[in-house]
Amino acid sequence: MAESLPPAREPVPPAPSLRARLRRSGRARTVLVLAALAAVVASLLAWRHFAGRESTDDAQIDGHVNPVAARVGGTVLAVLVADNQRVEKGTLLVRIDPRDYEVALARAQADLAENEATARAARTTVPLTSTTAGSQEAAADSDLAGAQARLAAAQAQLREAQGRERQTAGDVERFRPLLAKDEISKQQFDAAATAANSARASREAAEAAVRGAEKAIEAARARLAQAGTGREQVDIVSARAASAGAKVEMAQAALEQANLNVSYTEVKAPVGGVVSRKTVEVGQVVQPGQPLLALVPLDDVWVTANFKESQLRSIRPGQPVEVAVDAYGGRTFRGRVDSIGAATGSRFSLLPPENATGNYVKVVQRIPVKIVLDPGQNAEHLLRPGMSVVPAVFTR
Repeated sequence: MAESLPPAREPVPPAPSLRARLRRSGRARTVLVLAALAAVVASLLAWRHFAGRESTDDAQIDGHVNPVAARVGGTVLAVLVADNQRVEKGTLLVRIDPRDYEVALARAQADLAENEATARAARTTVPLTSTTAGSQEAAADSDLAGAQARLAAAQAQLREAQGRERQTAGDVERFRPLLAKDEISKQQFDAAATAANSARASREAAEAAVRGAEKAIEAARARLAQAGTGREQVDIVSARAASAGAKVEMAQAALEQANLNVSYTEVKAPVGGVVSRKTVEVGQVVQPGQPLLALVPLDDVWVTANFKESQLRSIRPGQPVEVAVDAYGGRTFRGRVDSIGAATGSRFSLLPPENATGNYVKVVQRIPVKIVLDPGQNAEHLLRPGMSVVPAVFTR
């Protein structure tokens, strides 16, 4: 058997020279230095990035929730929307039976017509009463002047009659002794006596005429006083006309209210949004002020972030914000800080803390910060009030 030969040995490479070894070690040091510099720069950038931002997971999407309530009571005839339906402003939501309010409207229209007729009649009476009162007062003035003139004439006639009476009575007294001496005839004496009696009768008639004229003056003054009340009557009629006008205004107000009540039987959307919390059903009897549903406008949402008080020293309105939304796998939305709350959340709680009542434990408080989204960030209306988010405020 042939003897096996030993395997051939591989040639040993020559040892690297000193220069090659130095070259390789210098290259390694350069790589290490560059790696160290890269690590330092990355650390500085990371520190700067995270040191210039404040974030919190105590945050959520906020928005308006507009309640829609009945303004009049009645039976619901139709509910024209469904839960989670999007509606525009002015959309008819609920219809309430309007028949009772239509009857009230017709009654208000009739009341207005009646009051307007009464007011027209009252306004017409005012000038008539004023004219009549003026005529009566003028006539009373004329009657009084005539009575005074007649009294003056009667008084003059009385004085004349009194003078004739004294004259004729004096003649009788002078003729009496002459008759006794037969110096005058009996016929002359009788004629003088008759004239005296006639003068006395004329005087009595004149006195009666004076008394009648005085009574006439009293009556004329009474009529003048009565005519003077015409101004008060005009004032009374004017007041009645004003009252009738006020009743017309009241009837107009009642008519407007009746019109409003009829319009309130159609409940319309005050804003555009999504129907939520719908509790109204057909056939339900609702009362004024009873909630029917709520509308959530998704066009106007914002973020309320409750930052710790120690985080607020560098947060200012206008700073940029990135908002990560949990519901969409951390999708981020851009925004800015709008405002910082005026008090901590605990101050608005139902039972605010009273630190001066006994044992005191310091608790870091949180203050709400309002963050608004940049225009166009929520064009798809993906954000809904109540969603959890994580905002990061860039303070540098």
